[in-house]
Amino acid sequence: MATEAAPARPAGPTRLVYFDDMSALRSAATVIAVHQEEGGRVAVVLDATVFHPQGGGQPADTGAISAASARFSTTEDLRVLEKDAGINLKRGLCLLLIVSKFKALLLIMLSLSRLHSAGHLLDICVHNVGLFQLEPGKGYHFPDGPFVEYKGAIPPDQIQDRKNELEREAKRLISEGAKVLVTVVPYEEAEKLCGGSLPSYILKDSTPRIVKFGEYPGGPCGGTHVTDISIINNLKVIIIF
Repeated sequence: MATEAAPARPAGPTRLVYFDDMSALRSAATVIAVHQEEGGRVAVVLDATVFHPQGGGQPADTGAISAASARFSTTEDLRVLEKDAGINLKRGLCLLLIVSKFKALLLIMLSLSRLHSAGHLLDICVHNVGLFQLEPGKGYHFPDGPFVEYKGAIPPDQIQDRKNELEREAKRLISEGAKVLVTVVPYEEAEKLCGGSLPSYILKDSTPRIVKFGEYPGGPCGGTHVTDISIINNLKVIIIF
C-alpha cells in the first residue's frame, strides 16, 4: 500500500514526487509562485507534486488539494486552479495533495503502472520474436483499452501465429522476472543504458529519465512502472491489425 511521501523541499523547480515513489498517493507541497491566467483563472506553481499529468500514453491523475482553510478538486489541467477555489493562494502556503480514490483503486486492482510496463514489455517481445520490421510508435496505457502502435506490417497469413508467439514470449519473460530500473542520468550515461543511442528529441545537455527492463536496452519515459517484470502478471494480445 502506498505511503505518504516525505515533505517537499521548499525551493527549486517542482519536484515530481511520483518519480521518487511511483506508488505515492499523497504529498506535502508549498506554493512558490502564483500567476493570473486568462479567463480569471490562477496558475499555481508548487515546489512538489504527486499528480502525474497526462502524457506518454498515461492518463492524468485527479484528486484533491487541501489547505488549512479549504479543500478543492483538481481540474484536468493540473497546473491551473479555479479562481473560486476558496483558498487565499499566496507564496509560502502549505498544501496537502491527495490522489483520487479512483487511482488508489486502480493501483490495487488494475494498476496503471502494470499497464504502462506491459506496453514496454511488448516492445521487447516484438524484438525477441524477430519482428524487426516493426518500429514502436504511440502507446495508449489507459485502462479502457491499452494498445501500442507500430510502423510496419505483418503478412495477414502470419498474424495469428505472431500473436501466439508474442503471448508466449511475454509469459516467459513475466515468469522469469527481472528488475525494472528507473533512473535520471546524464545524456552520455543514458545513451549507454539505451543501447548506444537516444531519440533525436532528447537534448544532449539534458538528463533523461530512463526505464530499463532487466538486461534489455532501456528507453526514455516519464511514466510510472512496476519494479519487476513479474509484477505485470499477464499480457494478452487481443488483436493485431
